[in-house]
Amino acid sequence: MVNMQRWWLRVGGGGRSYIMILWQRWGKREWAIAAVGFAIVLLAFSFFLSSDSSSPDQFSGTTDTDFVPLVLLRNAVQRGAYCLDGSIPAYHFQKGFGSGTRRWVLHIEGGGWCNTVASCSFRKGTPLGSSNFMEHQVQFSGILSNDPSHNPDFYNWNKVKIRYCDGGSFAGHPESEQKNDTKLFFRGQLIWEAMMDELLSIGLSTAQQALLSGCSAGGLATLIHCDDFRGVLPNDAKVKCLSDAGFFLNEKDVAGNATIQSFYHDVVNLQGVAGSLKKDCVAKMEASKCFFPEQIVKRTNTPVFLVNPTFDFWQIKHILVPGPLDPNDSWYKCQLSIQNCGPEQIQVLQGFRNSFLKALLEFEQMKGGGMFINSCYIHCQTWMSETWHSPNSPRINNKTIAESVGDWFFERKVTKYIDCPYPCNPTCYNMDFTGKRLH
Repeated sequence: MVNMQRWWLRVGGGGRSYIMILWQRWGKREWAIAAVGFAIVLLAFSFFLSSDSSSPDQFSGTTDTDFVPLVLLRNAVQRGAYCLDGSIPAYHFQKGFGSGTRRWVLHIEGGGWCNTVASCSFRKGTPLGSSNFMEHQVQFSGILSNDPSHNPDFYNWNKVKIRYCDGGSFAGHPESEQKNDTKLFFRGQLIWEAMMDELLSIGLSTAQQALLSGCSAGGLATLIHCDDFRGVLPNDAKVKCLSDAGFFLNEKDVAGNATIQSFYHDVVNLQGVAGSLKKDCVAKMEASKCFFPEQIVKRTNTPVFLVNPTFDFWQIKHILVPGPLDPNDSWYKCQLSIQNCGPEQIQVLQGFRNSFLKALLEFEQMKGGGMFINSCYIHCQTWMSETWHSPNSPRINNKTIAESVGDWFFERKVTKYIDCPYPCNPTCYNMDFTGKRLH
């Protein structure tokens, strides 16, 4: 039996609301769906967390807590674009106003991947594999907030949240369905294309400025499709991409095993992802290696901004120290809260940070790119107003993530920020799942 540990997580800058989520002590059989388990936690977390602002937006008459309805893709059946279970993909759309009527920000939802028929079959019974389970309305916050005090540069833009229901970062191809003889739909690429067609038809085609963003697996999808996004928009439009917690390392675990590379290999083979990856990369190396962001960003022509913690708790749990390597729970308390990590564990985590920075060296030299690489124990940071832009948000050089992204997008200044090592930054939001407050 899988052991479960309850976490009570305090959320909100000054609020007292708590969310009970579950940490699973993964065994070997459970590793295959580890990403799905985390994805569901992340998804549930996002439903509860919203901006702590209750003041009306003086420009639009709305607040961060406005609910934005779910929209099913109208052209999905015609395009053969289906979620894992065959349901219709969906998105949420909020119209821009004022100076933002011809400006667009898109955000791709995160939620891990499925790498086996079993894990994809499980996933199709969740909102991450079927629109039948998606809530009919969601609250926008962070980069999708319409409150200028929480989102100073993008608050009045047209805003789209793209729901994630394919399990392959919108990169699967239907040819793999017959090869694997399943009742699953691997249509990620077709979903992406149908989504772009629909958004173009409702105003994206006349965009003057556009930012494609995404969190976690959605951040990886952002990188995969960044140049495609640039290609469907007007030539004179300013178009850039933002990946939040989507820079997954091709790093061996503490036992020297290529755990994440093996996992990605299974995802790519199962869902036929190779057809959506950079062709010059796939021609030179095994396709699953081209699923790693380090290989994607060096081949991307559109300007990219990376937001990522070097102490990314998802990567530490699933790449660096996956469950089967911790049978005695020697890492368990450390993974619940970085404050519980011993000196030797901190040294291992600092080594992971060093590998992260090494993987960024080539990107760091690229013209037009931007970075906000902090040393916080967290994962995504752009979809919450608390971490995106608030009085208590993480900062580097006294800049919030929102301010840094805005400076980069509008070319107000070069923005390539790399934090000092943990625990030097007192502004960090470090996730704590032991029952203590977020610190």
